[in-house]
Amino acid sequence: MNVTVLAGGVGGAKLAHGFALCQPEIDLTVIVNTGDDFDHFGLRICPDLDTVCYTLAGLANPQTGWGRKDETYEVLRCVGELGGPTWFRLGDKDLATHLERTRRLSEGQRLSDVVTAFCSTWGIKARVLPMSDDPVRTMVDTREYGWLDFQNYFVRHACRPTIQKIAFEGIEQALPAAGVLEALEDSDLIVIAPSNPWVSIQPILSVNGIASMIQSQKAVAVSPIIQGQTLKGPAAKMYREMGIEPSPVAVAQHYSTLLWGLVMDELDRGFESTLMSSGIMVLSTQTIMQNEQDRLSLAREILTFSQDRNPNQMPRREF
Repeated sequence: MNVTVLAGGVGGAKLAHGFALCQPEIDLTVIVNTGDDFDHFGLRICPDLDTVCYTLAGLANPQTGWGRKDETYEVLRCVGELGGPTWFRLGDKDLATHLERTRRLSEGQRLSDVVTAFCSTWGIKARVLPMSDDPVRTMVDTREYGWLDFQNYFVRHACRPTIQKIAFEGIEQALPAAGVLEALEDSDLIVIAPSNPWVSIQPILSVNGIASMIQSQKAVAVSPIIQGQTLKGPAAKMYREMGIEPSPVAVAQHYSTLLWGLVMDELDRGFESTLMSSGIMVLSTQTIMQNEQDRLSLAREILTFSQDRNPNQMPRREF
């Protein structure tokens, strides 16, 4: 069975890991958001790609979900002593990734080729692809500061500013990375991970050709909203600032033209009838992934859910 996961951030990385634990029963491809990528100290930083790869390789910091385990910060400490910026926490091991990636990119290698090489070194069996080899930059228009690139909003300002608009610079020119459309076309199941719909998944869907390819396939989304909140990140806050009450229904509406099914937490079971009346298949279950077993269990439930239902039954998408 060919499974493709669309992912960004910690939640996406956790679910991707759950599906990776199902290997070799499935062939897994993970398509990762690169709208968060930015340059810092002259280095290309790819936060979502690194979080997904570190998690799949068993290298991620178990406390934060991002960065590397057993990390040290001597370089950052010395940068601070010299008066340099320390708002983006670059660990010493993590820094090696950014140095080598930047070196390879400067030699003309594609980002997708760099990711493939790193995954081979780290023993990752899943295929990990950036959404595009072309630069895309997620920008947020805030009431307090005007336009900010995403990492300034997310890390430097800790998601406090009020968002008015979101834009993806360079998206019109961006093409899917090598292998992305082929992976989607060959998929028996496409899973949109419980990542932020606005800034982790929407950049992927906005790349030329990706959304239209998903529309012709069987796609299931996992809601990152649980009882109107998110476990991590600003997705619920963004929904409210956009004038939308955060809920699994709002998530389904966000992806409505793409979805066959929605997976939501059992605490939101009250939304089942609304979603099912729209024609979308619904799975209510435990979606909080506190450990490796939770990740595997959720992935297996999604696989069973997608196989037990009639694959030809398509949603009417009437909200």
